[in-house]
Amino acid sequence: MIKIMRLSDVLEMGAFVGIDPGSDGLKRAERLSVPITAGGLEGLVAMPGFADISIVFDATSAGAHKRHSEVLIAHGKRVIDLTPAAIGPYTIPPVNGDANLDAANVNMVTCGGQATIPIVAAVNRVAKVHYGEIVASIASKSAGPGTRANIDEFTEATSQAIVDVGGATRGKAIIILNPAEPPLIMRDTVYCLCDDVDRAAIARSVDEMVAEVQTYVPGYRLKQAVQFESIGGNAPLRIPEMGGSFTGLKVSVFLEVEGAAHYLPAYAGNLDIMTSAALKTAEKIALRMKQEMAA
Repeated sequence: MIKIMRLSDVLEMGAFVGIDPGSDGLKRAERLSVPITAGGLEGLVAMPGFADISIVFDATSAGAHKRHSEVLIAHGKRVIDLTPAAIGPYTIPPVNGDANLDAANVNMVTCGGQATIPIVAAVNRVAKVHYGEIVASIASKSAGPGTRANIDEFTEATSQAIVDVGGATRGKAIIILNPAEPPLIMRDTVYCLCDDVDRAAIARSVDEMVAEVQTYVPGYRLKQAVQFESIGGNAPLRIPEMGGSFTGLKVSVFLEVEGAAHYLPAYAGNLDIMTSAALKTAEKIALRMKQEMAA
C-alpha cells in the first residue's frame, strides 16, 4: 500500500484488506483514506468499489491463496501472488518480467528467490549453470506467521524457480531465520556450478543484473566481488542427486538487501524486495491492460 501510494504513477489503491480489525495496517490505511475491510476476501468482494478493482495483491499464505485466486479470477481480477503457492507462473522482473503479463495469476516466488534467481540467470546467460544453490538469511523479526508456516513451500518454490526461471539444471534453496539482536539485514549467498568460460564476462553479467534490480530495489547490492574457483578432474565435486561428478567452475556471489523502510524496518529487506517486485510486475500488467483497452 505504502509503495503504491508513494512511488507508483500507474496504480492507485482501491482497498486494503485484513482479518484483524485492530491491526496497525488497517488503521493506517483508514487514516490515509484508503477503503478498508476486516472481512478478508469475502469483505473485499462485498465492498462497493470491488467492481473497479483490476489487480489484487495476495500476501496471505500458500494454503489460503488457492481459494483466494479461484474466487478473484472468477470475478475477472488479475492476481499477484506474494505467497509460495505457485499457482501461476514464477515471475522475476529482471529475468522474465515481460513473459507472464497476460496470465490471470502470477507468482512472485519468494523473497529469497527474488534476491538470488536474477544472479543465477545472470551467470547462466554466460555459462551454463548445472547446479544452483542459494542460502537466504533473514532477520527472525522479519518473518511473520505466514513465512514461518510456509517454510517447506518456500524451499520448494525457490528450488523449482532456480530451474524454471534461473535456467539451472538443478536447484536447491535454504532459508535461515537469524535471531540476532539487533536484527541483521537480509543476506543471500548464491553458488553456481557452471561451465568454465570467460570469468570477466560472468562478473560483468552479474554486475549488470545487480544494477537492473537496483532500479526498483535500491538497497540491493553485492557485498564483495564475484568469487571463482576451478573444480578440476583431480578433485571433482560429487553431488549424488545429479548422478555423477562435476568439473568446471564454481561461482560464488554474496548479496545484501536493505529495505527502503517505507513502512517496515530497513532490516526487512526480504519483505521489501518481494513487495517491490510485486509492484513492478503489477505496473507492467496495468500498462498492458491499458494498451489492450486502447487498441
